Amino acid sequence: MRNINAMLWMALLLSAPIQAQDLRLNAQDYFEARGAEVLVFANTPGGLFNDAKTGGIELVHHGERTATNGDVRLNRTPEQWDAIAELVERKVDAAHQRIETRMRYPQFDFDYRIEVQGGGDGVTVRVLLDKPLPKALQGRAGFNLEFVPVAYFGKSYLVDGKTGLFPRHPSALMDADADGATEPRAIASGKRIVLAPEDPLRRVTVQARGETMLQLYDGRNKAQNGWYVLRSPLPAGRTGKVIEWQVNANTVPDWLRAPVIAHSQVGYHPAQDKIAVIELDRNDTPQRSARLVKIEADGSEKTVFEGPATAWGRWLRYNYLRFDFSQVREPGLYRVDYGAQRGDPFRIDADVYADVWHSTLDVYLPVQMDHVRVREGYRTWHGASHLDDALQAPPNYEHFDLYAMGAQTDTKSAPFEHIPGLNVGGWLDAGDFDIRTQTQYHLVGMLVQTWERFRPQRDTTTVSQQARYVELHRPDGKPDLLQQIEHGTRYLLAQYRTVGHAIHGIVEAHLYQYPHLGDALSKTDGLVYDKSLDPHAAQRHPGRMFVPITQSPSPEQLVTRREGERSGEFDDRWAFTTRASALDYGSAAALAAASRALRGYDDALADEALRTAQKVWDEEQSRPPYTFKFGNTTGGPLADEEFKAAVELLQATKQDKYARRVAALLPEVGTRFFGDNVAIAVRALPMMDAGYKAKLRELAQAYVVGLRKSQQENPFGVIVTRAGWAGNAAVVTQAIANDYLRRAFPDLLDRADVYRGLDYLFGTHPGGDHSFVSAVGAKSQLVAYGMNRADFSYIAGGVVPGVLVLPPDLPENRTNWPFFWGQNEYVVDLGGSYLYLANAVQELLAKE
Repeated sequence: MRNINAMLWMALLLSAPIQAQDLRLNAQDYFEARGAEVLVFANTPGGLFNDAKTGGIELVHHGERTATNGDVRLNRTPEQWDAIAELVERKVDAAHQRIETRMRYPQFDFDYRIEVQGGGDGVTVRVLLDKPLPKALQGRAGFNLEFVPVAYFGKSYLVDGKTGLFPRHPSALMDADADGATEPRAIASGKRIVLAPEDPLRRVTVQARGETMLQLYDGRNKAQNGWYVLRSPLPAGRTGKVIEWQVNANTVPDWLRAPVIAHSQVGYHPAQDKIAVIELDRNDTPQRSARLVKIEADGSEKTVFEGPATAWGRWLRYNYLRFDFSQVREPGLYRVDYGAQRGDPFRIDADVYADVWHSTLDVYLPVQMDHVRVREGYRTWHGASHLDDALQAPPNYEHFDLYAMGAQTDTKSAPFEHIPGLNVGGWLDAGDFDIRTQTQYHLVGMLVQTWERFRPQRDTTTVSQQARYVELHRPDGKPDLLQQIEHGTRYLLAQYRTVGHAIHGIVEAHLYQYPHLGDALSKTDGLVYDKSLDPHAAQRHPGRMFVPITQSPSPEQLVTRREGERSGEFDDRWAFTTRASALDYGSAAALAAASRALRGYDDALADEALRTAQKVWDEEQSRPPYTFKFGNTTGGPLADEEFKAAVELLQATKQDKYARRVAALLPEVGTRFFGDNVAIAVRALPMMDAGYKAKLRELAQAYVVGLRKSQQENPFGVIVTRAGWAGNAAVVTQAIANDYLRRAFPDLLDRADVYRGLDYLFGTHPGGDHSFVSAVGAKSQLVAYGMNRADFSYIAGGVVPGVLVLPPDLPENRTNWPFFWGQNEYVVDLGGSYLYLANAVQELLAKE
């Protein structure tokens, strides 16, 4: 949206009619009143990775999404991978203030409709059946609406007049069926429930009509990421209207969402542009100016600059102003104020970026290291994990988390046979515990770029590969960055040593292991699975915990659960091994790059890495590629991965055959996802001819045209994606691409095109003003989706995905609920990219 004149915008706002409190359909096809919105299947049910809690009927209450997943479900408190219906059709009837959806569970041949009718200060929700409930779903199916627990911690409820307090920690009794499956019992039931009657901002009343009853459950009894669930079972043998609820959300008259002053929580270099973006409720009247306040050592404050709050316009659901205080260059401690709203303190100083990357290298990356014990002071983050890696995954099999096997294993191992030698190196991919190869080689490549350009000698961590031991805040005389490169290189090489080619990765075998929280060591027993050993036998093993038995063992069984380093426990992770040439090229690129970085640090490892990369290249070039593709575990586009391998090998060897391939591939990779390939393309420049440079400049000019257009689409001047995973990776990738292009063609881009991406990460973003880098900045993401998320905690230096734009217009990043993976799950390769960008911005501005 282009900027509009400030006075014109203010006049439009002042002349707009005051909204009534009635919930009515708006132009975005959801029910809206001032202080409440009800979304009806605005998003696809389930979302990315099954139930993402971003679908069905949802309530946005006084600016915060507090309820979701209003739909028919087959469990009292569904978990992530439980069945969810498919959306068949969604019809909006604005004339009658109604939205109707047709839904289907194909596995049960079960169809139903959900109708939501607006009226007054609430909506009526009806579940309609054209045929009676299938017998298989009787006693199982019910209409659920889930409320996020953090919105109701410390608050009460009333059910038919009976009082209760929402539990801070789950404690409901559980029911178990004959197969041992459990579900929580209701903590309350009745016809009418009032949530948070004492809090006008969170008060919701639900009245069940007819024979329908309401049941309140605490989903956290099943899983830590569960929500409070309000549920009505579907009756058997009935058709037509089988469920009817009246849902009323209390609204505060004339409520306004407080302005958000989005700025860098870290601060600014004196020479850079300094622009705060002020996010306003659409009903708010903008003020004309904002103030920059300087804070002195004695606590005194002084307004040192007051300037216009310039209207940018409307984007998504909010209006935006921009406050430019670039002219202030004096070092010091500052705050931006807008009206009565006070921002957080930040610095202006030449060294403001000097240490922002330290916690990523010092803490986050070491904590994510697999196959080693990681200690920090009195704390052990995790033991030496997954020493039993890995069993061969079976062919023709589709797993969870986007892993799958093709018709061939492409190894010498039989299904479920142990593949030796994979229990070395690698980083735990994200908030879960797999080690996805594509992530690994992306991270190795970015760490090498950081090393080759900036050569950071920082040493605060002890790493012993031989002892499988890592200790934070204890230097060992070796650059930490090189030790991280070594760790990733060892994992990539292990695949070639034992399998002969790159694999998709290693992932949890069983769904019950996938959501494992806490110490990675406790997810498996660390012993290689041996099917000849009895998993039910009991045995005390020297130095290992006692494993309880599930049945009384015979005398023979007492000695056959574990023998040496093997056990009958079928808990080992699986290796997914169907060959994909994209993975081989991507791994070869990382190994070639690592060979340069490791030269002089570990020459033997550097030699092996380069030999392996060259061998992979020659083999791939000698035959048609393996094109197996599934999810995001089998490599990027083949040409892109080959291009990266060619450039890295060219840098490592200076051989003409790689230069010829680089030149041949540039037109293809430059017309598709050019931004993703800019960095590698520019790094080839010193070894290529004038024709290559001319073609690259041509592609860069086209890229800049698109960049300038995208920078005008929102008030933050960066790309804001709208996929099921938030877009900080895209922001960082774009900023890095701009850094490389600016150095290659300084006339095409400005320095702001580089550091603007870092400003976004540090707080200049929609939906809030916190830093997306945990423990970096005055206010940062301190509740995140890491391995310690059940403790509502964080890992210093981790970078979360960021703002997820929920259809049609809600930018969301929850700072109080860690279980939204699409917003808050750390991913290691984004950490590596951030590490590079922070160093690049520091170098860029240090020249000023």
